[in-house]
Amino acid sequence: MGMKALLLATFVLSLAITVANASVGLAVYHTHNTPSACYGNQDHGPWITGVSGALWNNRGACGRYYWVTCIGGANLAPHPCKRGSVLVRVTDFCASCAGDLNLSQQAFNQIADTRAGKIRVRYDPA
Repeated sequence: MGMKALLLATFVLSLAITVANASVGLAVYHTHNTPSACYGNQDHGPWITGVSGALWNNRGACGRYYWVTCIGGANLAPHPCKRGSVLVRVTDFCASCAGDLNLSQQAFNQIADTRAGKIRVRYDPA
C-alpha cells in the first residue's frame, strides 16, 4: 500500500507544479509573413507566435517555447476549441495585438476554429 501512496503523491505534486507554471490569456492569429522582431527574415516554420508587451521582456521572450491549449471562446463563436495543444516558439513582438499571444494561422488552426478569431488559452512554458 505504501508504493501506491507514494505514486499518488508524486502524481499530485507533478500536476500541481505543472498548473502553477501555466498562464491563462487570450490568443489571436496573424496571416502575414513579415520580418520578426527576434529573427528578422529567418524562417522558423509555421509553429510560431508573437507575444504582447506583458510577455516580451525586452526581447527576453525570443526563442521561448509554449504549449498552447484552447480553453474557450472569447466571443460568440459556437465551438471555437479543438482538442489538443500546439507547441509554438516566440519569434515576434506584438505591440498592438488583442491578446497575449499572436499565433501563426497554422498554429491557431491546430487548436481552434479560425472563424472564432480570438480564444481563451492556457499557455505553459515548454
